[in-house]
Amino acid sequence: MNTAVETDTIVNPEKIEEFCGQLLGIYTGAMLNYMIDIGHRTGLFRAAATAPATSEDLADRAGLTERYVREWLGAMTTGGIVDFDPSTQRYFLPPERAAALTDGPMNLAPMAQFHTHLGKHVYQVARAFREGGGVPYADFRPEFTDAVDGITRAIYDAHLLSGYLPLVPELAEQLRAGIRVADVACGTGHVLVLLARAFPASTFVGYDLDDGAIGRARAEAAGAQLPNLTFEVCDVASLTVSQPFDVIMVFDAIHDQVNPTGVLQHIHDALTPSGLFLMKEPRAGDTLEENLANPMAPLLYSISTMHCMTVSLAHGGAGIGTVFGERLARRMLADAGFVNTTVEPAPGDPGDAVYLSRTPGPAFSGS
Repeated sequence: MNTAVETDTIVNPEKIEEFCGQLLGIYTGAMLNYMIDIGHRTGLFRAAATAPATSEDLADRAGLTERYVREWLGAMTTGGIVDFDPSTQRYFLPPERAAALTDGPMNLAPMAQFHTHLGKHVYQVARAFREGGGVPYADFRPEFTDAVDGITRAIYDAHLLSGYLPLVPELAEQLRAGIRVADVACGTGHVLVLLARAFPASTFVGYDLDDGAIGRARAEAAGAQLPNLTFEVCDVASLTVSQPFDVIMVFDAIHDQVNPTGVLQHIHDALTPSGLFLMKEPRAGDTLEENLANPMAPLLYSISTMHCMTVSLAHGGAGIGTVFGERLARRMLADAGFVNTTVEPAPGDPGDAVYLSRTPGPAFSGS
C-alpha cells in the first residue's frame, strides 16, 4: 500500500518573473565584467575620462579600432558606466566613475581582470565538485600574480606607510632605527619595496613559492636600488630562518594555505621574543548566519569557491576559504602561540581586517 501523500506545489508566476529579472541582472553584470576588463587593459577608461569624444575620436585617442570601441561604448553606456550625448554623439566618463576605474587607490577595474582569470577555471572547479580535491595554485599561474598585483599595488602605495604603520605606534621609529622584517607569501614584493625605500636602516626579506612572482620582485627591487631587500623562493609551509625577524607580515594569504595552522606556527617560530606579526585577512563572520546581511558575502563565497578554498583542497588541505572569521583567526593565532591579538579595519580596504599579534616576551609574557 502506497502511503505517500502527494501535495500540489503552487508556483507564483510573479515570483518567477522577479527571480528571472534577478538572474538577468547577474548575467548582465557578468558580461559587463568582461567589458570593464577590456576597458582597463586597453586604456579606454583613461581615454574616455580625458574629455568628451565620439567613438572615432576615442578610438584614435586610445590607438584602437573604432568598430570595436563603438560596440564597447554601447555596452558601457547602456550599462550606466559611460555617459552619452545623442545630440553630439559624444561619450564621456564622469570623474566620479573615473576615480573607480582609472589609476589611483580607488581603482576597482583590476577586479574585472581577476574575475576574468578565475572564469577560465570553472570547468576544473566543477570537476572537483564531482571528484573531490581541487585546482592547485600552479594552475592559476602566472595570470593570478598579475591580477592580484593590479588590485593591491595602488592600495599599498596610498596606505601602507600612512595607514598600516600607524596601527602600531612604535613601529615606524623601530624601522628607522633598524630591524629585520619579512613578508611571507609576498607575491611581487611591492610592499617590501615601499618599506625598504622608506627605511634604509632596516633589512627586509620576502618569501613566496611562485618563482615568477619572485623574479618580478627582484627586478623591481634592483630597479629601485635597494640593497637592504632580498627575496627567496620558499614554500612558507616549511619556513625556517637562521636569524629571527622582529616583524613578519602576511597579506591575504593565510586563509588559502594547505596547512594554515602549520604556517602560523612557522611564522611564530621565526620571530624574536615579543616579535610583531601583522596579518591581513578578509573581514567576515564565522558562520553563514553572520554573513547573510553582508553585501560582500556573495563575492567572498564565490571567490573562495573559485580559488582560495580549492587551491588548499587540491593538496588535501584545510580549505578554510575566503570567508575567514575573527573567532577562527583568533583561535588559530592563539594555538600557534601568539598573544595580545588586536583587530583593526584594513586601511583603504574596509572589506579586510588587520590582526596584530605578538610572540611571548618580556613585555607580553603571561598575556
